Amino acid sequence: MKEAIDFLSEKEKIFQTIIETFGVPNIPSRPQGFQTLVLLILEQQVSIDSAKATFNKIKMQFPEMLPEQLAGVSVEDFRALGVSRQKANYISGLAQAVIDKTIDLESLPHKPAEVVREELIQLKGIGNWTIDIYLMFCLQSPDIIPLGDIAVVNTIKELLDIHTREDMETLAQNWAPYRSMATYLLWHHYLNKRNRKIDYSL
Repeated sequence: MKEAIDFLSEKEKIFQTIIETFGVPNIPSRPQGFQTLVLLILEQQVSIDSAKATFNKIKMQFPEMLPEQLAGVSVEDFRALGVSRQKANYISGLAQAVIDKTIDLESLPHKPAEVVREELIQLKGIGNWTIDIYLMFCLQSPDIIPLGDIAVVNTIKELLDIHTREDMETLAQNWAPYRSMATYLLWHHYLNKRNRKIDYSL
Protein backbone atom coordinates (compact mmCIF):
# COMPACT_ATOMS: atom_id res chain seq x y z
CA MET A 1 0.00 0.00 0.00
CA LYS A 2 2.79 2.45 0.92
CA GLU A 3 4.45 2.03 -2.46
CA ALA A 4 1.17 2.82 -4.23
CA ILE A 5 0.43 5.84 -2.02
CA ASP A 6 3.96 7.22 -2.43
CA PHE A 7 3.75 6.80 -6.20
CA LEU A 8 0.34 8.52 -6.43
CA SER A 9 1.31 11.34 -4.07
CA GLU A 10 4.26 12.11 -6.29
CA LYS A 11 2.10 12.08 -9.41
CA GLU A 12 -0.79 14.13 -7.96
CA LYS A 13 -0.51 16.34 -4.91
CA ILE A 14 -4.21 16.00 -4.20
CA PHE A 15 -3.69 12.39 -3.09
CA GLN A 16 -1.23 13.50 -0.42
CA THR A 17 -3.73 16.14 0.68
CA ILE A 18 -6.47 13.52 1.02
CA ILE A 19 -4.25 11.38 3.26
CA GLU A 20 -3.14 14.36 5.34
CA THR A 21 -6.77 15.40 5.82
CA PHE A 22 -8.55 12.07 6.28
CA GLY A 23 -5.85 9.47 6.87
CA VAL A 24 -5.21 6.28 4.92
CA PRO A 25 -8.33 4.61 3.47
CA ASN A 26 -9.50 1.13 4.33
CA ILE A 27 -9.30 -1.20 1.35
CA PRO A 28 -12.68 -2.85 0.71
CA SER A 29 -12.74 -6.62 0.33
CA ARG A 30 -15.53 -9.02 -0.57
CA PRO A 31 -15.46 -12.76 -1.22
CA GLN A 32 -15.31 -13.70 -4.86
CA GLY A 33 -18.23 -15.62 -6.27
CA PHE A 34 -21.94 -15.70 -6.97
CA GLN A 35 -23.25 -13.91 -3.86
CA THR A 36 -21.07 -10.86 -4.36
CA LEU A 37 -22.18 -10.56 -7.99
CA VAL A 38 -25.81 -10.70 -6.84
CA LEU A 39 -25.10 -7.86 -4.41
CA LEU A 40 -23.31 -5.85 -7.10
CA ILE A 41 -26.30 -6.23 -9.43
CA LEU A 42 -28.52 -4.93 -6.64
CA GLU A 43 -26.13 -2.00 -6.06
CA GLN A 44 -26.39 -0.75 -9.64
CA GLN A 45 -27.80 2.80 -9.67
CA VAL A 46 -29.06 2.69 -6.06
CA SER A 47 -27.49 3.41 -2.68
CA ILE A 48 -25.34 0.72 -1.10
CA ASP A 49 -27.57 0.74 1.99
CA SER A 50 -30.70 0.16 -0.08
CA ALA A 51 -29.06 -2.65 -2.04
CA LYS A 52 -27.80 -4.29 1.17
CA ALA A 53 -31.31 -4.23 2.66
CA THR A 54 -32.68 -6.03 -0.39
CA PHE A 55 -29.76 -8.46 -0.40
CA ASN A 56 -30.48 -9.30 3.26
CA LYS A 57 -34.14 -10.02 2.44
CA ILE A 58 -33.02 -12.51 -0.23
CA LYS A 59 -30.52 -14.00 2.23
CA MET A 60 -33.22 -14.47 4.87
CA GLN A 61 -35.30 -16.40 2.35
CA PHE A 62 -32.33 -18.33 0.92
CA PRO A 63 -29.54 -18.37 3.55
CA GLU A 64 -27.12 -20.31 1.31
CA MET A 65 -28.02 -18.18 -1.70
CA LEU A 66 -27.02 -20.85 -4.19
CA PRO A 67 -27.43 -20.36 -7.95
CA GLU A 68 -29.67 -23.43 -8.01
CA GLN A 69 -32.03 -21.71 -5.58
CA LEU A 70 -32.18 -18.28 -7.20
CA ALA A 71 -32.49 -19.59 -10.76
CA GLY A 72 -35.93 -20.92 -9.85
CA VAL A 73 -37.27 -17.77 -8.19
CA SER A 74 -40.00 -16.06 -10.21
CA VAL A 75 -39.87 -12.38 -11.05
CA GLU A 76 -42.95 -11.88 -8.87
CA ASP A 77 -41.25 -13.52 -5.88
CA PHE A 78 -38.14 -11.40 -6.44
CA ARG A 79 -40.37 -8.32 -6.62
CA ALA A 80 -41.87 -9.26 -3.24
CA LEU A 81 -38.32 -9.14 -1.84
CA GLY A 82 -37.77 -5.64 -3.20
CA VAL A 83 -35.89 -6.55 -6.39
CA SER A 84 -36.82 -4.66 -9.54
CA ARG A 85 -38.11 -6.67 -12.50
CA GLN A 86 -34.98 -5.92 -14.52
CA LYS A 87 -32.59 -6.91 -11.75
CA ALA A 88 -34.62 -10.04 -11.04
CA ASN A 89 -34.00 -11.10 -14.63
CA TYR A 90 -30.29 -10.28 -14.31
CA ILE A 91 -29.94 -12.36 -11.13
CA SER A 92 -31.84 -15.30 -12.63
CA GLY A 93 -29.69 -15.10 -15.75
CA LEU A 94 -26.49 -15.03 -13.70
CA ALA A 95 -27.65 -18.02 -11.64
CA GLN A 96 -28.47 -19.99 -14.77
CA ALA A 97 -25.12 -19.10 -16.38
CA VAL A 98 -23.30 -20.49 -13.31
CA ILE A 99 -25.41 -23.65 -13.35
CA ASP A 100 -24.88 -24.13 -17.11
CA LYS A 101 -21.16 -23.40 -16.67
CA THR A 102 -21.45 -20.56 -19.20
CA ILE A 103 -19.34 -18.72 -16.63
CA ASP A 104 -16.87 -20.35 -14.25
CA LEU A 105 -16.58 -17.94 -11.34
CA GLU A 106 -14.05 -20.13 -9.53
CA SER A 107 -11.58 -19.71 -12.38
CA LEU A 108 -11.65 -15.91 -12.44
CA PRO A 109 -9.03 -15.28 -9.71
CA HIS A 110 -6.49 -17.10 -11.88
CA LYS A 111 -7.08 -14.98 -14.99
CA PRO A 112 -5.86 -11.50 -16.05
CA ALA A 113 -8.26 -8.61 -15.47
CA GLU A 114 -8.86 -8.17 -19.21
CA VAL A 115 -9.95 -11.81 -19.55
CA VAL A 116 -12.22 -11.55 -16.49
CA ARG A 117 -13.84 -8.50 -18.10
CA GLU A 118 -14.30 -10.27 -21.44
CA GLU A 119 -16.04 -13.20 -19.73
CA LEU A 120 -18.27 -11.28 -17.33
CA ILE A 121 -19.38 -8.69 -19.90
CA GLN A 122 -21.11 -11.50 -21.80
CA LEU A 123 -23.67 -11.83 -18.99
CA LYS A 124 -26.79 -9.69 -19.27
CA GLY A 125 -26.86 -7.06 -16.54
CA ILE A 126 -23.13 -7.25 -15.84
CA GLY A 127 -21.56 -4.05 -17.17
CA ASN A 128 -18.20 -2.39 -16.76
CA TRP A 129 -19.00 -0.76 -13.40
CA THR A 130 -20.00 -4.11 -11.89
CA ILE A 131 -16.89 -5.74 -13.33
CA ASP A 132 -14.62 -2.93 -12.09
CA ILE A 133 -15.91 -3.28 -8.52
CA TYR A 134 -15.67 -7.08 -8.67
CA LEU A 135 -12.09 -6.86 -9.91
CA MET A 136 -11.16 -4.42 -7.15
CA PHE A 137 -13.04 -5.84 -4.16
CA CYS A 138 -12.94 -9.57 -4.90
CA LEU A 139 -9.86 -10.12 -7.05
CA GLN A 140 -7.73 -7.27 -5.63
CA SER A 141 -6.82 -6.04 -9.10
CA PRO A 142 -4.42 -3.13 -8.54
CA ASP A 143 -5.01 -1.03 -11.65
CA ILE A 144 -8.74 -0.33 -12.05
CA ILE A 145 -10.47 3.06 -12.20
CA PRO A 146 -14.28 2.80 -12.44
CA LEU A 147 -15.24 5.87 -14.43
CA GLY A 148 -18.83 4.64 -14.38
CA ASP A 149 -18.89 5.39 -10.65
CA ILE A 150 -20.61 8.65 -9.77
CA ALA A 151 -18.53 9.23 -6.62
CA VAL A 152 -15.25 8.81 -8.53
CA VAL A 153 -16.37 11.08 -11.38
CA ASN A 154 -17.72 13.79 -9.08
CA THR A 155 -14.58 13.77 -6.94
CA ILE A 156 -12.31 14.12 -9.99
CA LYS A 157 -14.46 17.05 -11.13
CA GLU A 158 -14.33 18.62 -7.67
CA LEU A 159 -10.65 18.18 -6.90
CA LEU A 160 -9.03 18.30 -10.32
CA ASP A 161 -11.50 20.36 -12.38
CA ILE A 162 -11.64 17.75 -15.12
CA HIS A 163 -15.09 17.17 -16.57
CA THR A 164 -15.07 14.86 -19.60
CA ARG A 165 -14.65 11.12 -19.50
CA GLU A 166 -11.94 11.27 -22.16
CA ASP A 167 -9.89 13.71 -20.09
CA MET A 168 -10.44 11.61 -16.96
CA GLU A 169 -9.18 8.50 -18.77
CA THR A 170 -6.11 10.41 -19.97
CA LEU A 171 -5.41 11.72 -16.48
CA ALA A 172 -5.86 8.32 -14.87
CA GLN A 173 -3.28 6.78 -17.19
CA ASN A 174 -0.72 8.73 -15.15
CA TRP A 175 -1.84 6.78 -12.06
CA ALA A 176 -1.12 3.34 -13.54
CA PRO A 177 -0.26 0.77 -12.27
CA TYR A 178 -2.02 1.88 -9.06
CA ARG A 179 -5.35 3.16 -10.35
CA SER A 180 -7.27 1.06 -7.82
CA MET A 181 -5.52 2.82 -4.94
CA ALA A 182 -6.28 6.15 -6.63
CA THR A 183 -9.93 5.10 -6.68
CA TYR A 184 -9.88 4.20 -2.98
CA LEU A 185 -8.40 7.61 -2.18
CA LEU A 186 -11.03 9.41 -4.26
CA TRP A 187 -13.80 7.44 -2.50
CA HIS A 188 -12.15 8.19 0.84
CA HIS A 189 -12.39 11.92 0.14
CA TYR A 190 -15.97 11.66 -1.16
CA LEU A 191 -17.25 9.76 1.88
CA ASN A 192 -15.39 11.76 4.51
CA LYS A 193 -16.53 15.08 3.06
CA ARG A 194 -20.09 13.82 3.49
CA ASN A 195 -19.52 12.19 6.90
CA ARG A 196 -20.52 8.83 5.49
CA LYS A 197 -19.29 5.35 6.32
CA ILE A 198 -19.99 2.28 4.23
CA ASP A 199 -20.07 -1.33 5.32
CA TYR A 200 -18.90 -3.34 2.31
CA SER A 201 -19.36 -6.75 3.94
CA LEU A 202 -21.88 -9.27 2.64
